[in-house]
Amino acid sequence: MTATVTTARTTGLDASTTASSFARHRTGVLLVGAVALLILGAFLIGGGTWPKSLTVDLTGPLGDVSDWIIDNRDTHPLFLYFFGHISNAVVLSVRGVYLVLLAAGWAGVTAAAGLIAWRVAGIRLALTAVAAFILCALLGMWVPTMQTLALMVVAVLASVILGALLGLAAGLSDRVFRSLRPVLDTMQVMPAFAYLLPVVLVFGIGVPAAVLATVIYAAPPMARLTALGLRDADAGVMEAAASLGATARQRLLTARLPLARKELLLGLNQTIMMALSMAVIASVIGAGGLGDRVYQALASVDVGAALAAGIPIVLLAVVLDRVTAAAGNRIGTAPQAGPAWSGWAVVAAGTVGAAVVARLASKPTWPDAWTVGIAEPVNETVGWMTDHLYSGVPVIGGTADWAAHFTTWILDPVRDGLQWLPWWAMLLLVAVLAMVIGTWRTTLTAVLAMAAIGVLGVWDPALNTLSQVLAGVAVTLVIGFAVGIAASRSERVERLLRPVLDVFQTMPQFVYLIPVVALFGVGRAPAVAAAVIYALPAVVRITTQGMNSVDSVVMESSRSLGATGMQQLRKVQLPLARPALLLAVNQGVVLVLAVVVIGGLVGGGALGYDVVFGLAQGDLATGLVAGAAIVCLGLMLDRVTQPTQRRTGKGA
Repeated sequence: MTATVTTARTTGLDASTTASSFARHRTGVLLVGAVALLILGAFLIGGGTWPKSLTVDLTGPLGDVSDWIIDNRDTHPLFLYFFGHISNAVVLSVRGVYLVLLAAGWAGVTAAAGLIAWRVAGIRLALTAVAAFILCALLGMWVPTMQTLALMVVAVLASVILGALLGLAAGLSDRVFRSLRPVLDTMQVMPAFAYLLPVVLVFGIGVPAAVLATVIYAAPPMARLTALGLRDADAGVMEAAASLGATARQRLLTARLPLARKELLLGLNQTIMMALSMAVIASVIGAGGLGDRVYQALASVDVGAALAAGIPIVLLAVVLDRVTAAAGNRIGTAPQAGPAWSGWAVVAAGTVGAAVVARLASKPTWPDAWTVGIAEPVNETVGWMTDHLYSGVPVIGGTADWAAHFTTWILDPVRDGLQWLPWWAMLLLVAVLAMVIGTWRTTLTAVLAMAAIGVLGVWDPALNTLSQVLAGVAVTLVIGFAVGIAASRSERVERLLRPVLDVFQTMPQFVYLIPVVALFGVGRAPAVAAAVIYALPAVVRITTQGMNSVDSVVMESSRSLGATGMQQLRKVQLPLARPALLLAVNQGVVLVLAVVVIGGLVGGGALGYDVVFGLAQGDLATGLVAGAAIVCLGLMLDRVTQPTQRRTGKGA
């Protein structure tokens, strides 16, 4: 038996060594070929940026489309009898939910939040929910919070319905699943800003565009997780149901859906979080609410007002995330005593009672005397930081100095280097990177996506954005890998990091701009700093999980052979955790890109600025071209950082 195990392990090691040798040989061949092509291309093609002869000017056609839509929006049947009805339904739905929230008053809404949290998650989260809503009111943000919540309710409901229907179709049909998967993959890498442009073109600036952009952005996780839950249903249970004569519909309702409850609730959780994030970003196109307060404050560099609106956003995110996550975790546990409807009856009675009591006390709205203004103290603190921490600090320098040095020593050289490369060399570099870790299909997709950026005529701005992404990813990976490794080697560090990472992962993208503007001012470096902060939690979590998942038997064997802790890390853990580390790189790239684009609001420039400019000035041609380039850039970055399993033979 021992000999058999030893032989199996030896065979596995030999196979692993052979695969590793093949990968290194393949990479070497690709690199040598790339160098040869670079030398040959330098003589035959020359250098220079993307040639104008290969660009397509879409300004005229897009301008004509925009003009046609504006001219026919009130008369054409497509708008009157289709888009018009959708727009009216969205407006009426959001207004109806908002009026219900106002009618319930601060007491009714707060009581409802606390009682719902108690019903599905327990007393601790109930108290957290009550405290969060009261704090929103204390900050003077009750009305904007209700506006955001009303938009959220409508958007989440529509996202869940749409995502569940798509997921249901994909879960029951292999053909639909294969067709839908690349669409969902592409939508996953699209930055949030890219979703604003098509809906603005059709629905204009306002609540309908904001809600529909949120639905499009938030529906994919619900669809993906619904399909996953249905397709992963226990085969034994499904076979038993079929053997008992259950029809396909009965098997779906009595077996597949109950078995997929955890995935469905996880999809709901992810949909809520993405909808909140998008609802805040959609303030750029007239969503109103808390996001509009943050946007207006950032536009005037009023950090205090931005923070006053940003805190309720974070509180909403934390409460919604904790409640839905707790509801998912309780699936399968012992049911509560008494009928299920009794708990919800208590919720309804408590909500109505609190609202009635507040109205009888003549306080249906939160009194102004109970609010606490933090904008002025925060701005005074920012002013003190500007005077004392921005520059001139002995030895370490100031935050503005750090931003300036980062821009001068890192961002500018990387941007200039990318823009100095000949356009064909850039395409060749993308092809080599994609081929090293992927297949010819991913390589073709990456190269075509990068070439499309040149065809759109935004080659230099896209490389500027790419330079910010690369710099942000480098910083994110250095810090994220170091922290993740430290957390995997120390339970105390992991426990201390867990609540911090939980909070950071629930914060919408928009909120990350507030602290960096306070510390660094505006510019490209603050945009990169916000992207790093946003992407770090995911990289740290994936790294920690990958390091912890290394087989304990292998670790014990290396320890028994006398390996030191550093040798175990370099020779055992890091090689075995390579898939998780590559996933961390991929997620870091996608998340950094998402916030670098939003950094156009705080001086990030490049494609993000073009999108903001197009939305603000009504120049949809500029905005749409920049948005399409962002999508292509995200698709390219995803393909060159997402390993694809290759078929190496029948035994693979």
